[in-house]
Amino acid sequence: MVRGRLRLLLSGPASSGSRATPKETAVPGGNRIHLTYDDLDAEIARLRSAGLSFRTEVVSGPGGRQILLADPAGNLIELFQPAHRATGQP
Repeated sequence: MVRGRLRLLLSGPASSGSRATPKETAVPGGNRIHLTYDDLDAEIARLRSAGLSFRTEVVSGPGGRQILLADPAGNLIELFQPAHRATGQP
C-alpha cells in the first residue's frame, strides 16, 4: 500500500521478510523501519566508515538484498536494495 511517500510492505511466504529474525536482533513486535537504496554496498560502506555496526550480514531474496542495524533505542532499521537495482540480478 502506498500513501504519499509512505509504503506499507507485507512479506509473502517466499520473501526474505518472512524469514525469522535472528534472536539476537529481534525486537518486540518485529516491526522495522525500511529504507530503500540504489547502491546498498555503498551505503553499508559509508555507515561502517562512520562507526555503525550491523546486526546481520547482507541477505538476498527474490525481492532484493537487505541488511539490518538498530537505532540508539534498539529499533531495527532495514536497508534494502530492490532486485531490479541489485548488482547481478535481473
